[in-house]
Amino acid sequence: MSFESLGLLPELLRAIDSQNYTTPTPIQTQAIPVIFERKDLLAGAQTGTGKTAAFALPIVQMLGETTPQKKRRRPRALVLVPTRELAAQVSEQMQIYGRRLSLRSTMIYGGVNIQAQIERLHRGIDIVVATPGRLLDHAARGTIKLSEIQFLVLDEADRMLDLGFIDDILQVAKYLPEQRQTLLFSATYSQSIKQLADELLNQPKRIEVARRNITADDVTQTVYPVERSRKREMISHLIRKGEWNQVLVFARTRYSADKLTAELLFDGINTAAIHSNKSQSLRTRTLKKFKQGELRVLVATDVASRGLDIAHLPHVVNYELPDIPEDYVHRIGRTGRAGEAGKALSLVCPAEQPKLQAIEKLLKGAIPRENIAEFLPISIKRGALKKPRKATISKPNPKKVAAKEKAAAARSGKPAAKTKKVQRSTKSRTVGRKKAAPTRSAPKSGRRGNRS
Repeated sequence: MSFESLGLLPELLRAIDSQNYTTPTPIQTQAIPVIFERKDLLAGAQTGTGKTAAFALPIVQMLGETTPQKKRRRPRALVLVPTRELAAQVSEQMQIYGRRLSLRSTMIYGGVNIQAQIERLHRGIDIVVATPGRLLDHAARGTIKLSEIQFLVLDEADRMLDLGFIDDILQVAKYLPEQRQTLLFSATYSQSIKQLADELLNQPKRIEVARRNITADDVTQTVYPVERSRKREMISHLIRKGEWNQVLVFARTRYSADKLTAELLFDGINTAAIHSNKSQSLRTRTLKKFKQGELRVLVATDVASRGLDIAHLPHVVNYELPDIPEDYVHRIGRTGRAGEAGKALSLVCPAEQPKLQAIEKLLKGAIPRENIAEFLPISIKRGALKKPRKATISKPNPKKVAAKEKAAAARSGKPAAKTKKVQRSTKSRTVGRKKAAPTRSAPKSGRRGNRS
């Protein structure tokens, strides 16, 4: 099937050609016709399979076919996303397609100056890509009107639920008209997603182009056992020996990300970190440098496990395994996107074995192991090695010896030998001791009652 057969306008087909897309992905093939039919959609697909274009293309085309009635444009399409990085990615795609049909789009998220967002909204917008928290700030201020929304998209809905946005999503829905088309896209499918769909969607068409909670087939996964103290040494070894030029490394905490960045810089590897403690402008500049090849390694926390769309990213490394098994799927989903091959490596220390088992249970299969001779882990359980006891010579108990001799003599009929009792002399107790000199009371300074 081709993009032409999906009923897309020539303007959008030219935009698709400019991005070097030749054939639609499975999620695009199935979702686009359903959206054109104006039906609600519940779609489950792997990360990196083209979900953004699956909803962006038909929404842009349908918005372009109608002219806003009012002079100043109000938002007619709303896309909710969990992170700022994903908001930037989706907004970029919307701008690429929307400008072909003279549509305006903007992104709204926290961590930046709200005044600049207010000014863009005041100029008139057709499509808004937003995180739930900042969108509610605008709605409370009255700087955005959502009463004319025709399309509501929940992108990466499972991640929004993981981050605790369920109440915010339901609050946003109260500002929207009941007559709308709602599209829910999720990389993983769970019972909580089904409950959210029952709350917001009206008799949705369900599409699931991949098995539940699995990774892309184009990603080669490998586990490297290593001691925790040697992880930094191993990742530096892998980058140098493999001559990797673009590596995305995931750490569990912000402190760990900053520490690893400093250590790799010390090793002479050009590295930078992005996490929630970094300003949005700095995160944007750092990500841009990484995409352009100016950075060799980008260290990130799970804040960037979704929304990072890096073309031709060859390597993803889990420096530390995530606490939530599903986050592993989204981390390694940054490579092997759109049919390209990628490699995902995990450095696993003995303490992380329970996390690895949970991930493998989710994937319903073991991840291949590979050992490096220089970094073999020391498999010693705590308490397995103990210090040897010193050999001691026990002295015989005289009473027990005498009892044994008496019993032996009774059996043989001979009298038992008398044991000599050692009597301690009272003199020995005082040998070497000096008699204490009698103490004399100190003389009084003067007679009683004598006054000086």
